Amino acid sequence: MILDFKRGEDYIEVLCGATNKKYGDYVGRLKINNEGQYFITCECCPECPLVNVTLEAFEKHALREGSRRWKRNIWVHCKDEDKVPLWKTPLIKYYTHLANVANRKDSTMRKQNFHRDEFLRCTRCGKERRFHLKSRPDIKNYHDALNNKCWTCSLWPYQKITCDDDEERSSLKASRGCSRSSTCQGCSTCYCEGCIKCHFEDCNCQECRDFMLYAKP
Repeated sequence: MILDFKRGEDYIEVLCGATNKKYGDYVGRLKINNEGQYFITCECCPECPLVNVTLEAFEKHALREGSRRWKRNIWVHCKDEDKVPLWKTPLIKYYTHLANVANRKDSTMRKQNFHRDEFLRCTRCGKERRFHLKSRPDIKNYHDALNNKCWTCSLWPYQKITCDDDEERSSLKASRGCSRSSTCQGCSTCYCEGCIKCHFEDCNCQECRDFMLYAKP
């Protein structure tokens, strides 16, 4: 059903493109290998240097950066319809975060998904300690601590403390870093229900494995 479809020994390839309202169509070739990795080689001009780049990089090259909706912005030609977005084609079912995360870490960090501060309770003394989730390493620290069933105050990553150190005051706990309201308890701005930034391909927990294999791109 997809025009210009080619099948290689360990990949499939189709003609694709993205349309810029001012400059027209940017055409390329989308290749999906047998490991589920997606690459695009741009053919907008003979001298174009983009070879085997990510979907996000091709979208940016077509001057569509900012929308970050490559599933809709990148299209293919079908027999009965012209410029069909990827999300409407069978090609999208081969996409997994696990296969493509190594290729899109730069674009992942470019996305400013906001994660509020979280608290974790010590299994020994019962005191709650704050975790700042401002960067991917910060999120990894919290993720590992959350999955540690024997986590204690001595493992807090920011400074050396013990169970004897005072817990943060309740008045300070009310502020969790939301940009909309200092006393927000969780809104669409600061509460993340799960994104590529807070899941990890090298983690063996069930949540990360399911996200990398089955979550929608």
